[in-house]
Parts: sequence; C-alpha cells; structure tokens
Amino acid sequence: MSLAALVAALALAQAAPSGAALGAPSPDLTAVPPPPPMEAPVARIVIASDSTAANYGPSAYPQMGWGMVLKCSLDPRVEVVNLARGGRSTKTFIEEGLWTGLLAKLQPGDTVLIQFGHNDADRVKIVRFTDPQGAYTDNLTRFVADVRAAGGQPVLMTPIAKHVFLDEQVQEAHGAYAQAVRAVAKATSTPLIDLDADMMGAQQARGEAGSRGFYLIYTPQDGVARYPQGISDTTHINEGGARLAASLVAARLAFLKLPVSAYVHPASTGAQPILGGPRCLGR
Repeated sequence: MSLAALVAALALAQAAPSGAALGAPSPDLTAVPPPPPMEAPVARIVIASDSTAANYGPSAYPQMGWGMVLKCSLDPRVEVVNLARGGRSTKTFIEEGLWTGLLAKLQPGDTVLIQFGHNDADRVKIVRFTDPQGAYTDNLTRFVADVRAAGGQPVLMTPIAKHVFLDEQVQEAHGAYAQAVRAVAKATSTPLIDLDADMMGAQQARGEAGSRGFYLIYTPQDGVARYPQGISDTTHINEGGARLAASLVAARLAFLKLPVSAYVHPASTGAQPILGGPRCLGR
C-alpha cells in the first residue's frame, strides 16, 4: 500500500463526537515533571515542539498533546522523551536554552521529532515570530545538523492542522511554514512527517462538524468542567485529537523505515476510546 493510500484509509475512519464553538480565553498550559527514565529501552524518541505536542497534568484536561499518547502506538520498550513546551517557536526554543538542554539529553541513535510553526507565525507576541523563508528555515536546518552531529536521527514535522473550514472545505492555515518544513526536509534529505496534510485529510473525511470533536471546541451545554462557559480554540487538541494525531504520526513514522520504525505499531485512527488521560488501552 502506498503512503497516500495509507493516509487516505486512516482519514476515512469514524469521527469523534462534535461540539459547537463559543468564544473563550486561551487555555492554561500546565508544567508537568518528566517521567523517570525507562530502564534499558530498545529505542528512544525525543520530541521538540510546542503546546500541540506537550505534556499536561490532570488539571488541564481535556487538553492533551499528541506526544502524551504517542507511546500507545509504540512497543512498550520504546521510551518517549517529550520536551515539547507550550508557547515556543523555533526562536524561543533556542533562546530559552531548551534546544541546548535537549542536545544534552540526546543519546546516539535517538530519533528526534521536530515540530514547530504555530508560534513562529505569531506577530502579536513578536518575540516568537520567525520569517518562514528566513530564521524559521535557518533554525530548522540547524536543528537537523545538531541532531546528526550528536548521532541522532532527525525527523521534521509540519505543524498540526488547525480546525478551519470554509464552505465545508478544510483550509490550509500554515501556508508558508508548512512549505518551509517540506523544503528543509528535501534540501537536507531529512525524513518528513506531514502532520499538517494528514490532519487536514482526517478532518475533511469527517467534515466540519464531525472534526470539531478533536479540538477544544465546547459549548456550556457540553458540561466540560474546565470550560463552563464554553471555548472555541481551533488550534489546541483534546484527548480525541491527541490520539488521532499520535496515530497519524506513528503511521508516517512506521512508513519511513527508520531503525525505530520496527517498534512502531500505529494505533487505529478510528473511534479510539476516550480514557480520561494519557494511558493506553490494554496497558
């Protein structure tokens, strides 16, 4: 089966329940201490990203990052080191020392998933902003070179798609940033996970209403304790969205045939059970 056919098949799976949209402030980002290192893992996956992949504590639920449940698509002996942090762009991830900290933790053979873009496009909090044809491209190129120099395997990722529809057609929200990731991947011969395209495909297969249920889009009638007044956040994902995104990431990772790919067993992109947190069914 070709990659295009695989992604199409995944996208046609059953949708999660939907919710309607209401205005609300952006959700809080919860700092979560990292889990203890795994003893003798067969492989390690390190995540460098923003709030869409980050770890959250129970107080942030139903917000979750896809990095919290990527483990559900992996052999249990694979360690996931999730260093994603909310609100970071490639620029601030470097300036705050988070990239240096990641390199200090990196071990030869580690696979590093690199996904930025949401905050690089932020012209309101201008400290985050990078030009997609300038600093953003330069920073991604640096990330790839640094990981290779440390003996790791970089994998570039386009930013996860937002929930934006027009006349029942999902809309591209990342434009030049997604294109820049693809260009850097090609120029540096780096494996690519096109989560922007894959999540757009999954949304289109479910339709505008059906795909709302993967994002923090709730009405007061939904009875979500954290958002009693409702919320319309078309960027951040809930548990269902995190599980869908993680399974899409895993499907691409398995297809890339990297050393870690042998330990990837993608979870279904169908109606995965909602478990109230990041645990994996059957574990």
